[in-house]
Amino acid sequence: MLFDTHTHLTDAAFDHDRGDVIHRALEAGVERMVAIGYDLESSLAAVALAEDCEAVYAAAGIHPCHVHEACEADFREIEILLDHPSVVGVGETGVDLYHDRSTYPLQQASFRRHLEWGRSTGLPVIVHDRDAHVEVMSLLDEFSDGETTAILHCFTGDIPMAEKAVAMGCFLGFGGIATFKNSTVHEVVSRLPDDRILVETDAPYLAPVPHRGRRNEPAFLVNTAEAVARHRAVSVEELARTTTQNAKSVFRIQ
Repeated sequence: MLFDTHTHLTDAAFDHDRGDVIHRALEAGVERMVAIGYDLESSLAAVALAEDCEAVYAAAGIHPCHVHEACEADFREIEILLDHPSVVGVGETGVDLYHDRSTYPLQQASFRRHLEWGRSTGLPVIVHDRDAHVEVMSLLDEFSDGETTAILHCFTGDIPMAEKAVAMGCFLGFGGIATFKNSTVHEVVSRLPDDRILVETDAPYLAPVPHRGRRNEPAFLVNTAEAVARHRAVSVEELARTTTQNAKSVFRIQ
C-alpha cells in the first residue's frame, strides 16, 4: 500500500476523468491520497471529494502564488474548514520567490498564519518552497517549539537543510524529481531517517520517469516509490510500509 501525500485531484486537469484517475491509483496500490487545497475554492472542492471517496483526505490552505488574490474572508473560511473531519493538513502554504517576489510580504504573513493554525489544531502544515530555502527555514525556525509539524513538500534542498528540517521535527516529501537522472535530491533521499520520509506525486504536475511530459496522476506514485527505494537500497515493499506509516502518523490517521 502506498500513500500519495500530496496531489491536486481537484485540478481542472482531472475534470473529465477524476473517478478513473482515483480508480487507477487504487489498482496500482496507491490506496490513500491527500487532495491539497491552494485557495478557498480548491480547498472546498478537496473536502467535498474526501467526503465522497473513502480513499481521499483533504488539506485546506492558500498557496503562496495565490495570496494576492485572497481576501480576509477566504482566510476565515479556510480556518473553519480545518475543523472538518476529512481535513488532515493545513496548506498548501509556504514561500515562492520564483514566480513573483513582489508578493513576499503577503506570502510571509500568510505562511505565518498557516503555521499558527497548525500549532492550534495539531495538523501538519504542508509547505511549498520554491527558490526560498532561507525564507522558509527562517519561518519554520520561529515555530520549532515541538507544537507545530511541517511537511516540506517536493523537497529540493541539500543535506544540511534536510538535517536542520529533521531536527525541527519536519517530514520531507519526495515526488517525481527523485526519478530524474541528474536530480540533486538523490543523496538526501539516501540519507534521510526512515521516520521522516514521505512520497507524493504533486499531480497533475512533475510526472516521474517514464511519464515525463504527461499529466501526472496518483497511480504514477509507484514509479517514484521504486526510485526512492532504489536510492535507499531497500525493497519497494519496505519503502511502501515505511512511508505509509509515516503518512498515517503525521496526518493522525488510524
